[in-house]
Amino acid sequence: MRKRVIEDNPSTPPPASDFWLDLDALAEVEISSEDPAQLIEGALLPGGSGWRAGTPGRQQIRLLFTRPQSLRRIRLQFVETSESRTQEFILRWSADKGGTTYREIVRQQWNFSPDGSTVEDEDLSVELDGVTRLELLLTPDIADSQAVASLAK
Repeated sequence: MRKRVIEDNPSTPPPASDFWLDLDALAEVEISSEDPAQLIEGALLPGGSGWRAGTPGRQQIRLLFTRPQSLRRIRLQFVETSESRTQEFILRWSADKGGTTYREIVRQQWNFSPDGSTVEDEDLSVELDGVTRLELLLTPDIADSQAVASLAK
């Protein structure tokens, strides 16, 4: 019989940053727009200050992997401290080379309020293999087409 003694208080797992893919080396990024003062690298690379769209309305961020990837965890963080708005995002993935078919991972709406809810933090546990593309469709305010999208992480 094989056995193992487990701790009552399991040790703290390593920081999440130890598990992130090196997107700089593994993927190309396509974006619908970006503010020159807040480039997409600010949201995708460690230590960045976030991304902001260069134009109002719906935005698209797509990661094109140089070779298929297995994804187990996806984290998104949105921060809005000054405006009340209802944001919607759709996160989806493709396994084919040209990205002709996508499967939805999550579709979520979030109500931001400067007096209350200012951060949406999504930490998704997934089991995706053979991912060639990962796409985020972001509508910054479902009621205002002039709202500007942003992504903290």
